[in-house]
Amino acid sequence: MYRDMTCGEPRGTDVGKIITLSGWVHRRRDHGGLTFIDIRDFSGLMQVVFNEDTATDAHALAGDLRSEWVIQVKGAVQERRPGAENPDLPTGAVELIASELTILNRSSTPPFEVEDDVNVADETRLRYRFVDLRRPRMYKNLKLRHDVIQSARTYMTNTGFLEIETPILLKSTPEGARDYVVPSRVHPGSFYALPQSPQQLKQLLMVSGVDRYFQFAHCFRDEDLRADRQPEHTQIDLEMSFVEQEDVLQVLEGLYTTMVRETRPDLEVPTPFPRMAYAEAIERYGSDKPDIRFGMEVARLTEIVSDSGFGVFESIASAGGAIRAIVAPGCADYTRRQTDALIEFVKSSGAQGLIPMHISPDVTSLEEVTLDDIRSPIRNHLSLETLKAMAEAAGAGPGDLMLIVAGPESVVNTAISNLRGEMGRRLELADPNVFSFLFVVDFPLFEWDDDRDGWAAMHHVFSSPRPEDVELLDSDPGVVLGQLYDLVLNGVELGSGSIRIIDRAVQEKVFELIGHSPEQVEERFGQLLRAFEYGAPPHGGMGLGLDRIVMLLAGEENIREVIAFPKTQAAVDPLFDAPGVITDEQLRELSIRVVNPGG
Repeated sequence: MYRDMTCGEPRGTDVGKIITLSGWVHRRRDHGGLTFIDIRDFSGLMQVVFNEDTATDAHALAGDLRSEWVIQVKGAVQERRPGAENPDLPTGAVELIASELTILNRSSTPPFEVEDDVNVADETRLRYRFVDLRRPRMYKNLKLRHDVIQSARTYMTNTGFLEIETPILLKSTPEGARDYVVPSRVHPGSFYALPQSPQQLKQLLMVSGVDRYFQFAHCFRDEDLRADRQPEHTQIDLEMSFVEQEDVLQVLEGLYTTMVRETRPDLEVPTPFPRMAYAEAIERYGSDKPDIRFGMEVARLTEIVSDSGFGVFESIASAGGAIRAIVAPGCADYTRRQTDALIEFVKSSGAQGLIPMHISPDVTSLEEVTLDDIRSPIRNHLSLETLKAMAEAAGAGPGDLMLIVAGPESVVNTAISNLRGEMGRRLELADPNVFSFLFVVDFPLFEWDDDRDGWAAMHHVFSSPRPEDVELLDSDPGVVLGQLYDLVLNGVELGSGSIRIIDRAVQEKVFELIGHSPEQVEERFGQLLRAFEYGAPPHGGMGLGLDRIVMLLAGEENIREVIAFPKTQAAVDPLFDAPGVITDEQLRELSIRVVNPGG
């Protein structure tokens, strides 16, 4: 054995013991006849002392050590002298007095220090990921991911679920994001597709009589990336037979409550998880994934200002647009520079701009407010009565700052929701130690796609309409609500699910409404439709982003920090230089010819 203890293990109870440690040289300090080495492994740091008088050979060899060399050290554990303790380290009360030193491997000068607070470009970190992962923070994140997976696996197993792996090589059935395709050498001109989700497969398992299924499914989507999105990700995928929507939600609440409490017992998880209809979420927060840890609800001002005489507002209202606002409490003293920054922020969300309205703190009530107490670009375009009505509708009072966004409703909702989140962060309105889960339910089954000039599934095509809405598929599909649900945590969507369609005629009608021809339906989904003819049980489930929940539990802002070997924002792996070209011989074997590479 190269070690009999890890570097983070020794404590005061080990004083006097002869132990052997192995790890990386974290730091070296020379003090004449004494050389100090911090040795590091996954468990932590331990200070090692090389004394020229008592271990001449080891001391001489220690003088050659450099950062990230791999070493083995043997010696006696002793207490540090008074005043030399390091309270920031679990091992900070003791040190190892070295008697033997073996260099196991040397290292080139690393591209950056193995420290948690090191400032390094993402590309460099990913190119040298094997060094980056040595940082304590990164190992902690990987350990947390492991713990979350184990907690979920145990909970699902104890709740009657079977862990079943489904195939990775499937047939392309383009829905939503683009597929990653894989050419077949055995079948020239034919291609597999990597799964965007195991959706059809898990439904087929339900038809097969598997009562409860789950897996940690690897999913692939060739789509534009962002902080919480990667071309390949892992989801906790589950499906249940003979269930209604509430049955699924109860299992999900138990799963996430268990995972958080077992991996982050310091966090508060309010239960039961509230349910909120999609329409209510949009009405109150402008978003279907609101952070409910704080208020700052969105006010609708359209009706108040539609006949106000202010041409800008009137034209937006007459065109079917929206005028909405939030209130930043106690922020009436915001400077022009601060409000300009907020204007730029909402522009980044697609809005044309932002209208601030400052209400002076020098009055005691809204009734006392005069025009002189209001500071806003719209003050001279609206009557005092209208301005007060706007403030009252928004719940604003003296000392507050109203932030108003106007334009097309979808743009306004996105911008005002993002602005609400930003102000919540700036004002520290949300308790970071609270994990407030929310189920958003009763989504519309369809949404209108202007680009296609037709209906599109709001979630996916396999979601069942509410029983009472089935007849409306023929007459008014836009009002049909689905048995759809999202799980949201602190403003982040963790996953979507639904009760599934099990009637072939209903499924074919949904395909028809979103523009699929019978031939396309048979080619892409024939296997599922045939299964529906052989006794499909009522069933439902969900796909939940594992990377996202681990990211939130770790307190990170990007899922790359909780994935061992992620891609860059450009979907590139700098470590392996992937994607890359393949040889002409490989292309010939696959019957593929590349035309205009990069063009």
